[in-house]
Amino acid sequence: MGVSSSDRFMRLRTIRLCIPILLGPVCAATAAEAEPAAFQGAWLEQSLPCDGVYTAVGKGMSFKKPVNIFAPAFIVSGSRLRTPQATCRIRSVRPMGDREVMRLDCANSVATGDVAVQVSASPDGTLRRFFNEDDKTGNVYRRCDR
Repeated sequence: MGVSSSDRFMRLRTIRLCIPILLGPVCAATAAEAEPAAFQGAWLEQSLPCDGVYTAVGKGMSFKKPVNIFAPAFIVSGSRLRTPQATCRIRSVRPMGDREVMRLDCANSVATGDVAVQVSASPDGTLRRFFNEDDKTGNVYRRCDR
């Protein structure tokens, strides 16, 4: 029996996540909370070198100092996702066609807000982030901690 898309990306429990505020606010309340197990790790848009943005710290990764606040990068560690600019908590992860929609509570140094992020995992291990439902190509991210 195969594994469904939502089974592959969700493990029910409380999660924390950080993602760039560039993703745009969305207001919607959900009761379910989930952890995107397949998204754990340090991710970077594929056109950039990992060693230019990240440094190894213990068993994980951290942003290099000084932090490039414009780097298209994020780190998912346990229940948190950090970007150079923001920290978020995942409220839910739901399938939407061939994508997953993460609903997040995010905060940066000047604001807080609700954010929806559309992503899909590829068989080659990359992750594609879409700006909205009309975005057909998205941005490709690769893991930097493998």
